[in-house]
Amino acid sequence: MRAFHGVLPQERTVGGDYEVSLRVACDFSRAMDSDHVADTVNYAALLDVVRQEMALPSQLLEHVAGRIVRSVFRRFPLVTSVRVELTKLNPPFGMLTDGAGVELNLSREECKV
Repeated sequence: MRAFHGVLPQERTVGGDYEVSLRVACDFSRAMDSDHVADTVNYAALLDVVRQEMALPSQLLEHVAGRIVRSVFRRFPLVTSVRVELTKLNPPFGMLTDGAGVELNLSREECKV
């Protein structure tokens, strides 16, 4: 996914490629019986949250990851915990690397949303 995060002005102008991994935990016991998407968390709606938050430029990946977690908790009451991994695939380190990133793993109680 292309986004415009970074401390350096060039990162926020040119942008870069990012990988986002999102995992959510929830009680989906009703969905196991009902077979209705309303009884679980819609994956497409989760992707919309990620896209919206990634579209807002920030200096720090920690800030972006925190926004994603808080937005998921606000939008999906069934979610009890969220894990997000956010990786900048070609950071401006002056050397080849697979990426640099952050990982947040928070429960609803820890996030205080």
